[in-house]
Amino acid sequence: MQTACIHCGAEHLLKDGQFGGHTKVQFKCSSCGKTTIVEIKRRVDSTVVMSPLPSFAKANATSSNLNLPPADPGLRLPENAKVVLNILSGPSKGESHTLKKPRVVLGRKGADIPVNDPEISRHHCLLEVRDTHINLKDLDSTNGTFFDEERVRAAMLRDGTEFRIGGSLIRVNFQKK
Repeated sequence: MQTACIHCGAEHLLKDGQFGGHTKVQFKCSSCGKTTIVEIKRRVDSTVVMSPLPSFAKANATSSNLNLPPADPGLRLPENAKVVLNILSGPSKGESHTLKKPRVVLGRKGADIPVNDPEISRHHCLLEVRDTHINLKDLDSTNGTFFDEERVRAAMLRDGTEFRIGGSLIRVNFQKK
């Protein structure tokens, strides 16, 4: 059975003998060292349902539809500064991206800001700039969005704040024009 750590998203292969007839299996992640509990439900037809779902059971990235809510009219780039995202680690380490609009999607190829990292989703997270801060929202990504080493659905970013998607650590900077 293949599953993923709920904390860092690392995938693990659990042997069927490890869970036998149990309805829950606990394992320690070899990447982050934290514990994940996987719920196993057996149906009468012998189909096994795993939660959390492993990445191979989720929708194909090419078939995912990006249905964002309408943009809030309060979104705007700061007048006296430019917002720059610096990639500090991961396959795109050293790259920087200056935001051209107050609402952007980070992800792989096809996103507003493409990040070359196989561990991130096609549409991974959304950044919404509100003058002096940025709202970060995970877009139901497979491997999650992390802020202060915690997996988050949303976070508020300020100048100098860092967040992680996949293997990429990204710092937000408001630079004076």
